[in-house]
Amino acid sequence: QVQLLESGGGLVQPGGSLRLSCAASGRFFGINAMGWYRQALGKERELVARITSGGTTDYEDSVKGRFTISRDNAKNTLYLQMNSLKPEDTAVYYCKFTVRSADGWLRSYWGQGTQVTVSS
Repeated sequence: QVQLLESGGGLVQPGGSLRLSCAASGRFFGINAMGWYRQALGKERELVARITSGGTTDYEDSVKGRFTISRDNAKNTLYLQMNSLKPEDTAVYYCKFTVRSADGWLRSYWGQGTQVTVSS
């Protein structure tokens, strides 16, 4: 079983910055892809950014140039640096890891979610 622990959310004014972290623990054999998703009130969950095992990144159009996804393989930790935050970035942010289990299968796990509120 794999556990993902998120941290770093909170209340910030428009134009401010936050850094989200997501640390994985448990038994697994390598991390495949990692990503951040968000779900605003009354909306569906959407992909914000993702990073592959090779370091290739991909961003949702509205966050390009403002958000940066990164990973620390030694710490099994994923980050999302969010700059120039806008009220429309307000949502619950979730991390997702796809890992290789002991049986060889790839499995995906979600973090518990962290609230990001952008408001003056």
